[in-house]
Amino acid sequence: MAHYFFNICRNCFLAVVGFVLVSAVTAVAAEPAVTVNDGPLLPIFAWEGVPAAEATPERFKELADAGFTISFSGAPDNATVTKMLDAAETAGVKLYISSAELHSDPEGTARLFKNHPALGGYHLVDEPSAKSFGDLGAWTRRIQSVDAEHPVYINLLPTYGNPEGWGTPDYATYVERFLAEVPTQQLSYDHYPIVQGAADSPVTLRSDFYENLEICSAAAREANRPLWTFALLVAHTPYPIPTLAHLRLQAYSDLAYGTDTLQYFTYWTPVSTIWNFHEAPINPEGKRTPTYDLVKAFNAELQAVRGVFVGSQVESVGHTGAAIPAGTKPFAAAAPIKSLQTEGTGVVASRLAKGDQRFLVLVNRDLHQPTTATVEFDGSTRVSAVAKDGTLQPLEGATHSVAIEPGDVAIYAWQAE
Repeated sequence: MAHYFFNICRNCFLAVVGFVLVSAVTAVAAEPAVTVNDGPLLPIFAWEGVPAAEATPERFKELADAGFTISFSGAPDNATVTKMLDAAETAGVKLYISSAELHSDPEGTARLFKNHPALGGYHLVDEPSAKSFGDLGAWTRRIQSVDAEHPVYINLLPTYGNPEGWGTPDYATYVERFLAEVPTQQLSYDHYPIVQGAADSPVTLRSDFYENLEICSAAAREANRPLWTFALLVAHTPYPIPTLAHLRLQAYSDLAYGTDTLQYFTYWTPVSTIWNFHEAPINPEGKRTPTYDLVKAFNAELQAVRGVFVGSQVESVGHTGAAIPAGTKPFAAAAPIKSLQTEGTGVVASRLAKGDQRFLVLVNRDLHQPTTATVEFDGSTRVSAVAKDGTLQPLEGATHSVAIEPGDVAIYAWQAE
C-alpha cells in the first residue's frame, strides 16, 4: 500500500512539474503585443492651469494626474513666476510664463528663467489683431535673442471672427501675415465648434470648424511650424458642458489634421463679469467637478494611441458623406485603400506617415449618432486595426467594417513598401 501511495504521489509530482514547465515555456515563447503607445507623450496644454495663488506642488500634481503635461496661467511678477516654476517642477509639468517683466524687460526675463527645468515657453498675447503683428514680431525676436530654445507663444483668432478683429480683409490673409511677420515656433489658434442656444435646443457643430483646420494646417505645413489647436473644457454661453463625444470630435479631428500640441480651454474655471464660465475640471473654489474625471480618462485614451499622431506627417485629409464641410475636399482612395464607404453624416479620413509606418484615421463627424465605415484594401500589404489601448490587431481579408461612436475614431495601420 505504501509503495502504491508513493507511485501516485510521484506521478502527481511529475505531472505538476510538467505542467509548470510547459506553462513557463509557453509564457516565455509568447510574443509581446505590438503597440503604438511608446515614444514621446502627446503634449497636452492646460489654459488657465494652476493659478498663481494656488501654485503648490500638490496642485500641479493634481493637474498632472489628469493627464496635462503643460500649464499656463499669468503671474503678476517674476518673483511669482519663480515660485510657480519650482512647484511645477516637482510634478514634472512644464510651465508657460507671463509676467509684467516679460513685457517691460523681455531679455532680462528670458535670461532669468531660460535654464529652469520647468520652463516650457513664453506667452505674449492671446488673439491679436494683425495691426499688432509688427510689435509682436519685435517682442518675439527680443526674447529669442536670449533664448532660442523655448518657444514664444501667441494664439490666433478663429474663422468665426471678422475683418475688424483680424485686421485683414479675410482670415487666410490674417494667418499668412502672422506667419510672415511673427517668428514664433508654432502656429496656434482657437476654435470652439460645439455650440448650443437655449438649454433645450440641440447641440450643433459650427459649419466652419473644418475649414479653419484646412486653412491653418496647410499654412503650418507650408511654414514648417507645428500646429497647435484646442478643445473646449469650460462651459459658457453658447457652449455646453462638454461630453466625451464633444472632446473626442474636437481632439481627434485636430489630430487628424496634424496637431502637434492639444490645448484645453480651460483647466481652472475663470471668474468673469462677462462670461458665465462653469464646469471646468476645477471650479473657482478649487474643487474638482465631473469634468476633471472626464478629461483625465480621455487624456489617458489619447496617450494610449499617441504613437499614431506624435511625429507623424499628414499625407492627405478628405471627408465622406452626402454633404462634406465647407472648405474641405472629398476623400480620394489611393493604394493600398481601394474604397471607403460610410453611413450617416460621414467621417474625416486622414492618412498619416511616420517613417515606414502608415495610418488611416477615421473620425466620426456626428456628435450624436454612431456611424459604420467600411474600408476595402487592395491586399498588397498586411493591415492592422489600432485598438483603444494602442495594440495592433492584425486583420484578415481585404474588407473591414467598423462601428464608430459619436466623435470617436477608428485607426488602421500598415507598413509602407
